[in-house]
Amino acid sequence: MAYVMNQLVEAMIENGASDLHIHVGRSPCLRVNGDIVAIEGPDLTEAEVKQFVLTIVPPGQLAGLEREGGCDFAFTFGTRARLRVNAFRGHGGYGMVLRLLPSAMLTLEQLRLPPVVKDLLGRARGLILVTGPTGSGKSTTLASMINWINENQPGHIITIEDPIEYTHKHKKCMITQREVGSDLPSFAEGVRAALRQDPDVILIGEMRDLETIEAAVTAAETGHLVLATLHTSGATRTIDRIIDAFPPGAREQIRTQLSTSLSAVISQCLLHAKDGSRVAAFEIMLRTDGVAAKIREGKTFQLLTDIETGGARGMRPLDSDLLALFSQGLVAEEEVLTYCHNPEAMRERMKSTRPLS
Repeated sequence: MAYVMNQLVEAMIENGASDLHIHVGRSPCLRVNGDIVAIEGPDLTEAEVKQFVLTIVPPGQLAGLEREGGCDFAFTFGTRARLRVNAFRGHGGYGMVLRLLPSAMLTLEQLRLPPVVKDLLGRARGLILVTGPTGSGKSTTLASMINWINENQPGHIITIEDPIEYTHKHKKCMITQREVGSDLPSFAEGVRAALRQDPDVILIGEMRDLETIEAAVTAAETGHLVLATLHTSGATRTIDRIIDAFPPGAREQIRTQLSTSLSAVISQCLLHAKDGSRVAAFEIMLRTDGVAAKIREGKTFQLLTDIETGGARGMRPLDSDLLALFSQGLVAEEEVLTYCHNPEAMRERMKSTRPLS
């Protein structure tokens, strides 16, 4: 085989790539600073890609790959790196994308999260949702949150993931990490089992169905701190997505439950910085009496007003955070306009803002 997986992973590390793409009919490609760059060499044949996939996919995942057309897993590359992998079947045969996970967890300060997040993580109960599109850094944010809890307060943390991306060592907390597909049949069953294992904190890798949402809300209501992700953008869409997952007759009840159990929605996007790195921008909504009332009454369209006026409490509108990145000279105007809610208003705000050189 013209390419060796070890060499390709080494190329990822040496070039600071976030992803490695293996596709039929192309040489392997790296994503470096957001751009796809081909590795010099021959195009991969269908047989070569199939061999790559069948060599790296865990035996227990092969049946799922064939039955469902794809599978997710993680593996450790010696002591050098840990990678998250999606293997799939497509029109041209097999394919695979490997994402390099950071070897060291970032602090909350390095992520640019405000001090109020530590207050949330120090609470004994509540539901904290970290949301954003695929590739926005949600897993990194959650891992940093879990690490902060682990370093600062005693307890038992249970993570339910698909796959396990960041491995945590016991520090002040005991850590139990369980993987859907190998340790558990589903996220929902993982949460139900966790409640029988004396947890203080439960991390749910993804609330992807009604059953998991119900289990997460119940866990938060019964005196646990629950951290979970959703593939949504912004607090309003997040609340609407949860409520719309329920049948019409149950929506009033879930609104009431969310109004009391939800602690915060942290929505994020990942931008290209001017220096070639990536930087996250955040929208942060905290539960207040006003926010709870709007959720309970179905007035989620008014939540942005609470976020915009809640700066003293630690809330942060996405557009304000994007403007801050621009004014600090970290990101270009085009990046801000790509991700902001209101491009016209943002253009006017940037006119009166002089970015640092």
